[in-house]
This record gives sequence, C-alpha cells and structure tokens, in this order.
Amino acid sequence: MVNNEIELDAVFAALSNATRRQILARLEEADGQSVSDLAQPLGIKLPAMLKQLGVLEDARLITRHKAGRTVHVSLAAGPMGDATAWLQRYERFWSPRLDRLAAVAEAMDRQMGKARK
Repeated sequence: MVNNEIELDAVFAALSNATRRQILARLEEADGQSVSDLAQPLGIKLPAMLKQLGVLEDARLITRHKAGRTVHVSLAAGPMGDATAWLQRYERFWSPRLDRLAAVAEAMDRQMGKARK
C-alpha cells in the first residue's frame, strides 16, 4: 500500500502542472513525438522540457526511447487509471452538487428565454 501511495503522489504531482498536462495532451493526440517536437509549441527551452519530461517519467506517465540521435516520447497512461480510481471513491460527494448546479443553470436558462419573449 505504501508503494502505491508514493506512486499516486507522483502522478498527482505530475498532473498538477499545466505544462506537463499539455505535454500529455499532445502525446494523446500524436504518440511517439520527439522531444524537440513536443517543446516547440510550448515555447520552452530544451533544459526546461527535459525537466518536465523527467517528472512525467518518474510518475511513469511517459516512456522515452532513442532512435539514432532523436529521443522519442510515448504516453504511458496506466498510472492515470490509479488516480482516476482514487478520485472515483469521492465522486459521491461532488456528483450530486454538480447535478444541482446543472439544474439551476437550466432553470435560469429557461427563465432568460421566457424573459426575452
């Protein structure tokens, strides 16, 4: 259990950063990109990119493999399943609140529609 807790901490820490989430999203769209291809649209320099990739790799969310002089990065989404499972245990607390919020928004939308007529 302790090892799983440490791994879960690493996943949540990795996901807490917007740049790392953008990297994962880009890999989800097109897996196996080179480090430079991943860094280019983010506007970050290679050392900063390597640091972000290191955090993702430590959390086991990516793998890196070298082909010649180019390092390619692949998504390894398995650990996100553990994070999702942990979050789902608490869904019963926030799901009804979101349902009530949606109902209020729909009622307000109907009222606004009536007021425009």
